[in-house]
This record gives sequence, structure tokens and C-alpha cells, in this order.
Amino acid sequence: MKGAAFVAASFTATETGCATAPIAASAAKQAVEDIATDETYWRAIAKHYDVIPDVVNFENGYWGLMAKPVMEAFFRSTEKVNRSNSWYARREYFSDMQPIHQRLADFLGAGADEIVFTRGATEALQGLVSGYNRLKSGDAVMYSDLDYDSIQTAMDTKAEQTGASVVRIKIPEPVTYDSLLETYRQALVSNPQVRLLLLTHISHRTGLKIPIREIVEMARGFDVDCIVDAAHSWGQTNFRIEDLGADFVGFNLHKWIGAPIGAGLMYIRLERLADISPNMSERPEGVGAIFNRVHTGTTNFATFLTVKDALDFHELVGPENKAARLVYLRNLWAEEMRGDDRIEILTPDDARLHAGITSFRVKGKTSVEDNKGVAKFLLEKHGIFTIHRSGLAGGACVRVTPSLYNTPDDCIQLVGALHSLLADI
Repeated sequence: MKGAAFVAASFTATETGCATAPIAASAAKQAVEDIATDETYWRAIAKHYDVIPDVVNFENGYWGLMAKPVMEAFFRSTEKVNRSNSWYARREYFSDMQPIHQRLADFLGAGADEIVFTRGATEALQGLVSGYNRLKSGDAVMYSDLDYDSIQTAMDTKAEQTGASVVRIKIPEPVTYDSLLETYRQALVSNPQVRLLLLTHISHRTGLKIPIREIVEMARGFDVDCIVDAAHSWGQTNFRIEDLGADFVGFNLHKWIGAPIGAGLMYIRLERLADISPNMSERPEGVGAIFNRVHTGTTNFATFLTVKDALDFHELVGPENKAARLVYLRNLWAEEMRGDDRIEILTPDDARLHAGITSFRVKGKTSVEDNKGVAKFLLEKHGIFTIHRSGLAGGACVRVTPSLYNTPDDCIQLVGALHSLLADI
């Protein structure tokens, strides 16, 4: 017995603390909340992650650790590909990938002809931005200070290439659900030349989760297309493509789905395919297929073969359970510290506007050096690893990103460390 199937066989109702019988729809929400705080269940999950013992790692946003059964599957696929070389790659790989491709499409709620694998969300988003062909001279593109740096630059480059201008907006701090929507509405009203808008579902800078569907629908009313960066959302939260309502989306599989590094996904709604031109290395007849929108050359075959094992483990844990657990861990430290007016928690206490990631800033400490210093203090004095983030209009910050192997004790340790930090200021 291999992979996640072995994990499933090892989990009994006693070990996990969750019933195997179907849960009534009316009780499903409560059941998920109960599981989020069930330490017996999460200790069983944590055993499947091999982590360094001498530091509390709250920097899980770079990429996600593979669970042990996923990593073992990756090693087996690596060995197979290395041994069989092009004999396998040219004769069997693509047929092996077809059911994986279909399963991923089904899991997302997309058509198999609407998705294509990439090496990450960045590559997917670069392809969407560079391929978008409806901009003309005099139009504008728009993005916010919370969007990802390299995709901001891609939008700048696209504007330069097409003779468009760039509109940059600032997300207010603090922000509410209504003020966030109003920020985008006012920006669209004030800039009628905008035709392409970049939206980041969950910001890598602060963890702010924006209401994508509502903003996409709003933008359509202004004849504006949206490209959605879902690098940090799929797997950290549980949704399907129809929940976003977007036509163009870039996803990661190696952050919160748990696949090996170098796996992502591009989504283009089928009826919008013609609005994204083929990659410069592709010249299909007519519109072509979504596969023509990406051309990466030789990729890591084993990485993509292991996506099925990552999905096995992700579904074993339970997407809703996983999302609820990450929120629970986040709340343990963020809401505890929110009452201290010396610190700014940069995602609101509104479940619609955050998931597991949340950043903080010591009040008045806005420089990059200030926040590098905070991260250094947490690591050197308390053994807690975090990372500073910059680029926000309100100043730099420190990001805290829990994962499934983190514990409530880790969060309590962070609260103690932050109190210690504030006492020294």
C-alpha cells in the first residue's frame, strides 16, 4: 500500500477524532469547527510532515512542505523517470498525465480544456498578462499595492507595449469589507480608461483576502477584464472556479495543495480563450487550445506525476478542515494581539477577509530595516521564524504563515514573543 492510501488506512475514527459516517448538511459547519480544534486529529496529521525541530516555522508561504507520503511518491516518480528517461517521457508520460489533468479539472470545477499545467502561479500569470490582447493605446491597466511584485511589473510592461497607462491604487489600512469594495468601485469610476485589472485573492504581503467574485462582477460593469492571482488561496481556502466568477486565473499547486515545487495551473474560461494570445513559441491554427498559451520546454515530469498524490493527501485531510485549522491557528495569535494598540494586525477580524496568513506591524515601525529587525528578534530571541514583507503603501510588515504541522503552543509562543518585543520598545 503506497502514498496517501496508506495514511488513510492508518487513520481510525479514534485517532482522528472525527466520525466516518456522513455528516448531515445542517451540522457540517459545526463539525468542521470542531475538527479545527481537535488536537488529536491534527497530531495525527502533523506526524506526516518531517520538520526541523529547533525552530517554530511560521514562514510557510514561500512554498508548502510535502507530506511524507507525497514526498515518497515524488521520489518514486523521480526514480522512474530517471531510470526510463525519454523511453518513458516520449511513450507513456502524456497518457499517464491525462487522468491527473482530468482529476485536477474536476476538483477545480473547470473543463479539462480550460486548464493547463505551469511551473507555478507566476508563470501562469505572466502568460495571462503577456497574452492578453484586448488592450490598445489610450487604455489603462490597474493594480494595487498588495499585488505580487513580479506581476505588477508584468502589468507595467504590458502597458508599455500597448501604449496603455498604469493606475496604481492603495488598499486602506485598516480596511473593512465594504470599504474594500468601495475602494475598487471608486477607482473604476475615477479611471474609465481601465480595461484590465489585476486582483490578488489572498495577498502574499498581508494575507488580506479580497471578495474576488464581487469585484469581478463590478469590473464587468465597467467593461474591465480581471486577471486573478490565486497563488495563495487555492488549498489555503476551499473553493471552486465558479466561486471566483473569473475568466483568467493563475494557481499554485506547490503552496497549499502540497505538490512538489514547480507545479502550477493556468485557467482560461473556454469562451474567452481567444482573448489570450498563444505563447510566442506557439503558432496553432486558429484559436488553438489552452496548451498553446504556455510553452515551458522540458519540465520536471516527476513533479506533475505527483500532483495526484498531493490531491490524495489534501482530500484526506479535508479541504474544509484544512482551511478551518489554518484560520484557527491564525486567530490564536492575531486576535490575542489585536487588543494591544502598539501593534497593527493587517487583516481585519472578519472571516470574509482573511484565511491563515496574517501580517503585523509594530506601530510606527514602517521601514524594511525595522521589520527585518522584528523578524530577527523573533528568531534569535524566541526561535520563531517569520519573514518581513515590503511594498505596502502603509509600510513594511512581518508575515506569519502557519501550516498544518504548527500547533496552538506555537501560537502561544508567538504571543509571548510579541509581548517581549513590545516590552523592549
